[in-house]
Amino acid sequence: MTTKQELENLVEKRIKPIVEKAMHDYLGVTITEIEEDISDKLKRSPLIDFEIDTKVPFKKAKKNFKKVYLSGLLKQRLGNISDVAKISGLDRRSIHRLIIELKIKIENFRKELEKIEYTKHEAVQNIVEETVKNYKSALNPTKLKEFYKHAPSISKNIAKELPKEPLTLQAAEKEFEKAYFKKALIENNNNISKTAKKIGLRFETLHRKIKHLKI
Repeated sequence: MTTKQELENLVEKRIKPIVEKAMHDYLGVTITEIEEDISDKLKRSPLIDFEIDTKVPFKKAKKNFKKVYLSGLLKQRLGNISDVAKISGLDRRSIHRLIIELKIKIENFRKELEKIEYTKHEAVQNIVEETVKNYKSALNPTKLKEFYKHAPSISKNIAKELPKEPLTLQAAEKEFEKAYFKKALIENNNNISKTAKKIGLRFETLHRKIKHLKI
C-alpha cells in the first residue's frame, strides 16, 4: 500500500517533470503555480480529495468523509465488497456495518456503474483541465486550445505513474483529520481552546490529536 510520503515523493520526482514538459510544449510557458496546483491535487488520492468544511463539527465532518471515501471505493470497485475490504484495510463485516451506518445505497453502484469504467486517467484529466482553467485569463487562447487537445495523452502519461491502490481507510482518515484541524486552527489564529469550541471537541481531545498528528 502506497504511503502518503511515497506518493508525495513520486509526484515530485516522476509527475512534476511530465507536467512541466506539457506546459512548455503546448502552452509555450512554464507557470510554477499551475505545476504546483496540479501536483498538490495529485498528492491526494481522488478518494480522499474531500472538501474540508470546518463549519461542520468535527465528528459529523469525519462521518461525512468516511461516507465519501467508502462510496468512492465502492464506485471504483463496482460494489465488490471483498475488493473494498482488502483495499480499505477492513474486514467484510466492518464494510457491511459501515454501509448500513452511513446509509450508502450499494445497489445504485451495482446497477449504474456496470456501464461505467472509472479510471485514474479520467480523474487525472479532470484535475489537469480544471486546474489550467483557473489560469485561463493569463494564457494565450490558441496555446490553451492546443493544451486541451493534448490533455488526454498528458493525463494518460501521468496516470501511468500513479500507484494502483488508494490509501487505506485508516491512512485516509489521518490525512482528513490533519487537513481539517490545520484549517480550523488557521481560522482561529492557532488558538486551540477557541478551535476546540468551534469544532465541537474538548480542549484535551484536540490537543492530544494535534500532538499525535504532528501538526
